[in-house]
Amino acid sequence: MENGKIVSLEDRIPKLKQQRRKKANRRLVFLLLLFFSIIVFIVYFQSPLSHVHKIEVLGNSFYSDQELLDSAGLSENTNIWKVKEKTVEEKLKKLPEIKDATVKVHLPSSVSITIKEYKRIAYIKKDKSYLPVNENGKILKHIGKNGEIPANAPILIGFFSEGNVLNEMIEELGKLPDEVFNSISEIHHSPKETDTYHVTLFMNDGFEVSATIRSFSEKMTHYPSIVSQLDPAKEGVIDIEVGSYFKAYEQEGADENEEKEEAEGEG
Repeated sequence: MENGKIVSLEDRIPKLKQQRRKKANRRLVFLLLLFFSIIVFIVYFQSPLSHVHKIEVLGNSFYSDQELLDSAGLSENTNIWKVKEKTVEEKLKKLPEIKDATVKVHLPSSVSITIKEYKRIAYIKKDKSYLPVNENGKILKHIGKNGEIPANAPILIGFFSEGNVLNEMIEELGKLPDEVFNSISEIHHSPKETDTYHVTLFMNDGFEVSATIRSFSEKMTHYPSIVSQLDPAKEGVIDIEVGSYFKAYEQEGADENEEKEEAEGEG
């Protein structure tokens, strides 16, 4: 104890008071900052500053931006903190034309929506109107915001309702190369007693094709090769139901005349 430094109680008391005062001041400053932060947050949360100021919609062609926002329950009056990304995505995916949706909130005040739509495979003729048919086989009730029928979309005739025949037709169309798909003008469902899946196609190059849905994509994939071997000046029927052969329209007429002449000769 001889070499130890002795601090009197009188010297320690001022230092303890000063330390306590500093701690109290720091605590007071912290509480004041917390209080004002809460006030600012409450004011911000209830003011237009916390509303969504910008909504960007990408990838949509069937619906207008406003139709999608109405379905999602979003507007510029929506509070940015109340936008639940997954909830909005699920609302949008309930629409029959929407395959997927991605919603992102970008603070402080913007939202982006990216839409992935089902591909329109064809248009089905009903009465005097043409309704889009999606890749999932669903017939849509309206054409969409553009209101136009793409020139390269096949028209389906005789497919009266959703079901196995239409679903298989759409599935087979989806397997075709673009070159073949874009060459089809009309597809008529023309069932036979032996084949309820028989279809007749009218091509943009003037040829007619007799086929069955069950082997449609497999056989139609070879269509360009088949046509390249035919005389483009001769229109007729390409039969690919079983094998593959061509019968010109005038040949059909000639055969009928020959049969008629033979029948008259026999008479």
